[in-house]
Amino acid sequence: MAGVFVIRQFRPFTEAALISLAVAVCYYAAGRLGLLGRLVVEGVVATPIWPPTGVAVAALLLFGTRVWPGIALGSFLVIASLTTPGPTTAVTVVSNTVAPLCAFLLLRRVGFRLDMARLRDGLSLIFLGGFSAMLISATAGVGLQVVTGSLDRSEFWAVWLAWWAGDTMGVLLVAPLLLVVAGPAGRLRVRRWKEAALLGLTTLVLVPLAVLSPMGLLFLVFPLLVWAALRFQLAGSVLCALFASVFATFVATSDQGTFLHLSDVESMVKLQTFNGSAALTALLLASVITEQRATRRSVRRACEELAKVLEHLAAGEPPPGPPAGPPPESSESRPTPPGGLRDP
Repeated sequence: MAGVFVIRQFRPFTEAALISLAVAVCYYAAGRLGLLGRLVVEGVVATPIWPPTGVAVAALLLFGTRVWPGIALGSFLVIASLTTPGPTTAVTVVSNTVAPLCAFLLLRRVGFRLDMARLRDGLSLIFLGGFSAMLISATAGVGLQVVTGSLDRSEFWAVWLAWWAGDTMGVLLVAPLLLVVAGPAGRLRVRRWKEAALLGLTTLVLVPLAVLSPMGLLFLVFPLLVWAALRFQLAGSVLCALFASVFATFVATSDQGTFLHLSDVESMVKLQTFNGSAALTALLLASVITEQRATRRSVRRACEELAKVLEHLAAGEPPPGPPAGPPPESSESRPTPPGGLRDP
């Protein structure tokens, strides 16, 4: 019996350790991918989209706070792959861990639902999980560079804005996609596979055309986002927005297309404006459409039930109700167990 007790005691710990390790691996892999699209702002490397923040927020929403060691480990591994860890590494790791934790706590506080089937869920992820919580990591990271002398004070706000926008875009573009894949909405439906294939091909053609054109045709991406949100809700709109943002980021890093002959700061501002607009359009429009469809289904079910009741009343029959059965036994009618104590 003692052995069984020990196994049961350590099973939750083992499960949490394995999940944390998986989160650390995913965090590190996302960080390495994010560094492929880095830009230089005021001599400091910045990433327009930082996927690890989305991985961290999604992991906390799916598995809870027990995975925070995996986030911290993944952050440390990313930093160690770039430079030799030093005393300031601990501050960066803590800020990169605390920011997603705050996002999770804020979202849980307002009753955030993982399916994001309500407009309030989309707004909560944007303003609480993205805009607000990521202030922590950006302020701590850039402030640390100012304190250590790696960054001049006059360059603080430009670098801070780039850092904050990159972390926020990771939350707004990566976290919803991971939640969709992990949830029931991630199960593929083949009813509209032809339309999905057409949307995918159109996206593969139109997005490069809009981004690579020097005439500034980025607005052509937004009809695709509307189409994806109307027909495929969050899964389609977020995937389309992520592809457009990633492609635009790599074009900006190579100084081509619509980002040709722009300075580093101008390129970052234009890119982040486009990425933010695409993310907000995808999230809010998909949330509104999903909520409206759920409301319409609820009204339809209520009308069907009302029609059945009216049919029975017109035929002189009692309206349908729950199946008849013995009434639930109240606490007063339950027999008193031996000893004179009632069951709670």
